[in-house]
Amino acid sequence: MTLSSLLRKMPPFMPVLIILICMFALNGLAEPNSLSPYALKGLISTYLALMFLSVGQTIVIFAADIDLSVGAILGLVNVTLVSMMQVLGGEPAGIFAAMAIALAVGAGCGLLNGILVVVLRLQAIVATFATSVLFLGLALWIMPVAGTPAPRLFWRTFGGRIAGIPFAYFVLAGLLVLIVLLSRSRFEQRLLTVGDDQLAAYQTGLPVQSIRVRGYVACGIFAALAGFCITGDTASGDPNVGGLITLNSVAAAVLGGAALSGGVGTLFGSVLGSLVIGLVGSLVFFLGTPSEWQNLVQGLTVLAALMVGILFGGKARA
Repeated sequence: MTLSSLLRKMPPFMPVLIILICMFALNGLAEPNSLSPYALKGLISTYLALMFLSVGQTIVIFAADIDLSVGAILGLVNVTLVSMMQVLGGEPAGIFAAMAIALAVGAGCGLLNGILVVVLRLQAIVATFATSVLFLGLALWIMPVAGTPAPRLFWRTFGGRIAGIPFAYFVLAGLLVLIVLLSRSRFEQRLLTVGDDQLAAYQTGLPVQSIRVRGYVACGIFAALAGFCITGDTASGDPNVGGLITLNSVAAAVLGGAALSGGVGTLFGSVLGSLVIGLVGSLVFFLGTPSEWQNLVQGLTVLAALMVGILFGGKARA
């Protein structure tokens, strides 16, 4: 059996899985304690938000779309959640009500993006960049100054344990369950079909517009879930908390085997891509890279990982 035939048979996320294993090994060599249970729990807690965000980004990428507003949606959900918990109280009923409202905000942002891109036929990059500015403005209006604390019950639960198991692991397990359900659903298959050939999807009778709009709504919901995670991790509200996470979500999706042209990729691969980005940052720190060089070195390392992933992924699809 030739190498090319082996590459064609391997899952789309296999290249990023190999990169992830290598990154774990390099981190372990640079700092043995980085592989301790406590360190792994910290890694997962910190990058759960990126995992959820990259899954949402991958959903729209499946259909050959893109969402540059996911980081701004995350920030808007973060400040909405914290503000509503302040109003409704820090007891379980108030927290769940605030989470429901914040989840609706995320879905609403996704719906707006879907209408602009799909119904009004604006360019996805331009439209979602514009809405990112809008969502950031709304977040700043809700919370002009960062630092409003989240209720103790919320962040203590996120950072705590259940039956001795870190709560973050349960959140990760829930994400993986969602991925399995989506991967077995007609929704994901329809998104991939639309991304592979939109005209052919029209001709087969698929409701292409509806599928793409629902993809954006799903992306907004996952961005809201990412906002819950980052609120639990930071224990406060910050309208600018999205930062560069939008571009990281795109990088994680591509690392995971998704093609920006649509029709290719897996949600599980995007989760692995998020972990690779997290481990790259850890490795740069453990190697003692001067602070002024850390962003440069981290960017170059992620770029190299992207090139390797695209190279092997392209051979696998050839």
